[in-house]
Amino acid sequence: MLSRRSVLLRLAAGVVLPLPAFAQEKLPVVASFSILGDFVREIGGDRVAVTLLVGPDGDAHVYSPTPADAKTVAGAKLIVVNGLKFEGWLTRLVKSSGTKATVATATAGITPLKMADDHGHGGEDPHAWQSVANAKLYVGNVRDALVAADPAGKVAYEANATAYLAKLDALEAEIKATVARIPADRRKAITSHDAFGYFAKAYGIEFIAPQGVSTESEASAKDVARIIRQIKAQKVPAVFLENITNPRLAEQIARESGAKIGGRLYSDALSAESGPAGTYIAMMKHNISQIEKALVAGPA
Repeated sequence: MLSRRSVLLRLAAGVVLPLPAFAQEKLPVVASFSILGDFVREIGGDRVAVTLLVGPDGDAHVYSPTPADAKTVAGAKLIVVNGLKFEGWLTRLVKSSGTKATVATATAGITPLKMADDHGHGGEDPHAWQSVANAKLYVGNVRDALVAADPAGKVAYEANATAYLAKLDALEAEIKATVARIPADRRKAITSHDAFGYFAKAYGIEFIAPQGVSTESEASAKDVARIIRQIKAQKVPAVFLENITNPRLAEQIARESGAKIGGRLYSDALSAESGPAGTYIAMMKHNISQIEKALVAGPA
């Protein structure tokens, strides 16, 4: 190790000493909920520090921001949101925080499904990530937002996005192959709220739900009775629980209709990292596995 006298002598002689390498400061990114956070982590890699507003198993429909959230948003350089009125509370939070961050909408360019009953979402279904084809559009939007916020990371972000898109291609093929193994007359299921419209359109499984696209409104007794009649008339094989909804409604429908409980699906949020749906890809694989297991098997 150089002595202090040696260092001073070298500096006086104009010798440049190597400086210690400093860790790159990570780009602070806020994602509104866990599925978006996973996309940002996959594409951002070690260049980003991601903070979630609504964490694993959380319901973004009914979330109430905290003062800590306002502080987090204020310190962000980029905020990634779903859009399609999924996070109705977010505009107020961003405004009240005074943040200078760019807000990127991950669903930009996606054609939303229209809903007969909007339940607070303006007649559009916000759950676009339930189609892998749409998830690829999310990835492109997140990549572009990261590049705009951190141009020095352009090569890394584009490489990460390309690698992740290849994984999504493989996921899409796996889901379609699994659905093909389910008899056509059994591709029907009940869920608590209407979160699987894009999945249904993309993969040909009919989902029936007593609640609309939001969990903010309760299903009426009339809606539940109608669903039970429909299950019996169409011989719907299974009722699925959801990670963000109270299981009692699904359990009641199963009990009164004779359909079996087909397991738990992850609709609007990932599980904890250690759970069965800790990433978007793990979530989609878990869901299609649960669907196949329940719909291919005969009545319980």
